[in-house]
Amino acid sequence: MTEPLAPGSIVGILGGGQLGRMLALAAARMGLRAHVFDPVPGGPAQQVCDAATIAGWGDTDALARFAAAVDVITFEFENIPTEALDLLEAHRPIRPVRPGRRALAVSQDRLTEKTFLQDLGLATAPFADVTTQGDLDRALARIGAPAILKTRRFGYDGKGQVRLRPGDDAHAALADLDGAPAILEGFVDFTHEVSVIGARGLDGAVACFDPGENLHRDGILHTTTVPARLSASQRTDAILLTAQILNALEYVGVLGVELFVTAQGLIVNEIAPRVHNSGHWTQNACAVDQFEQHVRAVAGWPLGDGARHADAVMENLIGADADGWPALAAERNTAVHLYGKLEARAGRKMGHVTRVTPLR
Repeated sequence: MTEPLAPGSIVGILGGGQLGRMLALAAARMGLRAHVFDPVPGGPAQQVCDAATIAGWGDTDALARFAAAVDVITFEFENIPTEALDLLEAHRPIRPVRPGRRALAVSQDRLTEKTFLQDLGLATAPFADVTTQGDLDRALARIGAPAILKTRRFGYDGKGQVRLRPGDDAHAALADLDGAPAILEGFVDFTHEVSVIGARGLDGAVACFDPGENLHRDGILHTTTVPARLSASQRTDAILLTAQILNALEYVGVLGVELFVTAQGLIVNEIAPRVHNSGHWTQNACAVDQFEQHVRAVAGWPLGDGARHADAVMENLIGADADGWPALAAERNTAVHLYGKLEARAGRKMGHVTRVTPLR
């Protein structure tokens, strides 16, 4: 499929969380329909999509029906089982999967990801593969502590990782990961963290939003502020390296690149092959937000202009934070986004607010 999808076409979305919800809403604004595949009934995306398939990732018949019912397939999170992707990829090129399989293979494994980035000549934290206690001892001897021991796969929002300080019981930390393959990453002395949301179209065109500055609490993104504290040259470098990653992957869609700002320069922390929490500010500060940009890319449309018309501060609403929606809704220049989740739990993203200051 090389022609742009016409209005009325169906975008298939793997995953039915809040990112899938906002992708479905963006598709609807473009005259496209969204069909969500979600193993969990009642998810946020199901409330706003045109159709939904509720089935497990191992249900090959349901996956085949889903693939046959849509015109293009994309995803809202990267930890999709490889077996499910194998079946869906078998429907290509009639039902293309965008972004492609390589982007998922790189991002699903932290060791593969770090190696890929270094092969591009980009700076990362020092790292080492850890499978056994002996591996961990050798890695600590080379990298030192403090360091972070992480599972190679399936970690997010601070899950699947343990910080190791001098004197900590490293073997107990490895045992806490329940035998999962791991990676040890050295400590990076950074002043702050930023991220770039970039997109690459089917025609190879690249567009990036302004870098945002991120603040985390308890391993979960708390706020993203735009503009970030970056010099003009740092901003340019951040955008150029994002474009380099997009092109190296022959990527189609939106990708998030998280960066540490250090005295020595920018260090790539990780990449996310999807729309990204730190890009939510674009919904209210740009004419074309990250969700529409992603749908444009996977549908073969021209990319939109990512320029912003306002400064912005996006704040996640975690758990009971969302109970304060009446007061937030009364604030001037503030947009409230609630995800339709009925149960607020500690650490659960229930929504976000974006406060904007129009540029003069």
